[in-house]
Amino acid sequence: MDPLQIECVRSFNRLVSQRIGALDDSYLARGRPLGEARVIFEAGLAERLDLRRLREKLGLDSGYLSRLVRSLEAQGIAEVAKSAEDGRVRELRLTAKGRAEFEAYDAASDRLAEAILAPLAAPLRKRLATAMAEVERLLRAGAVEITIEPAGSADARWCLQQYYSELAKRFDEGFDPSVGSTFGEDDATPPAGWFLVARSGGEAVGCGALKRLDDTTGEIKRVWTAASARGLGVASRIMDRLEAQACAAGFKKVLLDTNRALVEAHALYSNRSYREIGRYNDNPYAHHWFEKAL
Repeated sequence: MDPLQIECVRSFNRLVSQRIGALDDSYLARGRPLGEARVIFEAGLAERLDLRRLREKLGLDSGYLSRLVRSLEAQGIAEVAKSAEDGRVRELRLTAKGRAEFEAYDAASDRLAEAILAPLAAPLRKRLATAMAEVERLLRAGAVEITIEPAGSADARWCLQQYYSELAKRFDEGFDPSVGSTFGEDDATPPAGWFLVARSGGEAVGCGALKRLDDTTGEIKRVWTAASARGLGVASRIMDRLEAQACAAGFKKVLLDTNRALVEAHALYSNRSYREIGRYNDNPYAHHWFEKAL
């Protein structure tokens, strides 16, 4: 890693933490540290907030989050209750006092942003806002996590539903996952296959699967990235992980197919040294077939 890049990141972190008041005991002059203020903000964005999801989104230790929540409860800002849909899920809700605090923090955050922008001339304000948007986007890209999990998990099913919906819109002939070369949960369950989910801030933003065709050959399936995460290299990272899993499974090569409408997928595979081959399956939606030696 380039030492100059590391120092640049550290310098940026020091400046931002100081400029936004992250070191103050009373963040935005509301009498609470930044951790409590952030929990209030997140809770204010939703009527009910799953504490597990909140912990994943903020990347907090469960013990630390529990202390933050207990403090807010003691202040009469928030309350925790079991979910009406699933008693195992604990949800955080703001009280009327908490809602007023959320609105106060929201207004104070606007004032802080204005104070950062105000000293700059209009062209520089635009440059700063554009640069901040790019930094946020790249930081989110670096925070994406990819894990192997059951193909029947809630996030796996959600990703597949989004994937199928997108294909139905983009394919000239529409898309029906039950037609042609079908792919079910059993095909993505070890040792028959594996399913990957990519997450950013605890939210699913992509998926991919590897199916065993025989002892030496795997097939890559269902590679999808949410629109919000495109351009961040998520698809390439999913492919990296799928190919690594294929090697770990002892496969000598992987195959895949794609529809002519998915031009970006075609480009991705070509850039990753996949070579186009003849038809190897009966998928009615496929127009191109690829192979890569591992």
